[in-house]
Amino acid sequence: MSKVISAHAVSVDGYITGRGARPGQGLGDGGMLFDWYSDGDTRSRVFDFFKLSEPSARVFDSLAGRVGAIVAGRNTYEDSERFGGGSPHPNAPLFLVSHRPAPELTERQTLVGNVEDAIAAAREAAGGKDVGLMGGGVLASALRAGLVDEVVLHQVPVLLGGGRSFFRELPSHVRLSLIEAVAAPGVTHLHYSVAGNPVA
Repeated sequence: MSKVISAHAVSVDGYITGRGARPGQGLGDGGMLFDWYSDGDTRSRVFDFFKLSEPSARVFDSLAGRVGAIVAGRNTYEDSERFGGGSPHPNAPLFLVSHRPAPELTERQTLVGNVEDAIAAAREAAGGKDVGLMGGGVLASALRAGLVDEVVLHQVPVLLGGGRSFFRELPSHVRLSLIEAVAAPGVTHLHYSVAGNPVA
């Protein structure tokens, strides 16, 4: 059965954007969170415009190759300029979680009212591959619903001091088990499994 995974570049103090994130500048002043995507000499097999270090390429491609559909929240969608009418993944359709109409959607994008239904639809579209989550709000909602199997933090050694926090408030603790930690130039890849449903 497919898994639900969330993988995101994050600062050491837990931000996925810097201050001032907005449409056209989705990372605000936190652009260095993605420097490792282009600071290497190994071209990604999944995203051919990324050139990563060898250890980062191995981790990134292993995860990206598993994904068959993406679920994203409205803030991520708007700040990423609606993914240019496509998806943040070259081979995976996008399911947008939002209660507001989105008339600009294209054939690769589907509007769904809540994260549970979005994940169910994404699983069906993924054809046995995994569902990737994008955005802190979507991740928090999916964690609350007990639907997340794995969390990957591409942790960049910087303290941003502000911006959009990756982990929103949750009603209880969520225990994680470390699967793998890979140190790479400019980033440490921390791969966790979610140890069952949220527990207090």
